[in-house]
Amino acid sequence: MTLVQLRHFVVLAELGAFVQASKALYLTQPALTRSIQGLEDELGGRLFDRLGRRIGLTPFGHEVLQRARRLVADAEALKQTGKGLHAGLTGTLRIGLSSGPGALLSTPLMLHMAEHHPRLRLQISRGNTAVLVDELRDQHLDAAVLDVRSVRPAADLAIAQVFELPAGFLVRPDHPLMQLGRPAAIEDVLAYPIASTPLSDEVARMLIGRYGPQANPDDMVTLRSDETLNIVEVARRSHAVVLTPRAAAEGLVPLDMAPALDATARFGLVTLGQRQEAPALRILREWLAGWLVQNGVE
Repeated sequence: MTLVQLRHFVVLAELGAFVQASKALYLTQPALTRSIQGLEDELGGRLFDRLGRRIGLTPFGHEVLQRARRLVADAEALKQTGKGLHAGLTGTLRIGLSSGPGALLSTPLMLHMAEHHPRLRLQISRGNTAVLVDELRDQHLDAAVLDVRSVRPAADLAIAQVFELPAGFLVRPDHPLMQLGRPAAIEDVLAYPIASTPLSDEVARMLIGRYGPQANPDDMVTLRSDETLNIVEVARRSHAVVLTPRAAAEGLVPLDMAPALDATARFGLVTLGQRQEAPALRILREWLAGWLVQNGVE
């Protein structure tokens, strides 16, 4: 017994004639007859009484029809679910976002999913880059948007859609450092608490090269958190200086430094290179590309 045979049976029962049913099924009448006879042989009873050119269900056929309809309907629903999963329209998408991307992307991504893909379950995990890479390797995540400078090169990781955002020292508009009348020196900045998320070795080398050993983040940063929004809020409500992407620090202004910092944060979409991607990941890729264009990010 096959689903094809059951579907043939359901259509024939609904139309009541081999001629109409064979046309609806795009089958020859002999092929449809063989299919029904094979189903009857397997079930051990006649499904139809032949009444001239028309047919009618036997009592056994009536009983089988109810179950056959359910099976055919369930199979069709499963087929549509499979199509939806393959298209990324249903199912679950598990995304990791490190501190900067989390502050920038979490809310607009959830809004997009709620509006355009309401049947797709989105799960966002937040954490530092190392933790999210481990989660990705353990296949607890489908992808992660991370600080790619902090991602160790590895053959099993694929990095795409890399983008950069201007970053630097930021403060409240009424901060004393904004009243200096000149660019701030690193010594001026060090007179205040400095807040930052964990920084990559590359950024640390750049800071030391620009401002000397005193700008080593291990010594310079006094307020460290994996959550960008936390350190930004601290800077909004105090005289702390925050080192973060400008786009993630609404309400803060960049400090004019001497020498100029001219720093960027570099983020990218990280996946497992050897793993078949979740179908819904296509939606994230397309949305991220649109977000970058909308926000003028290269």
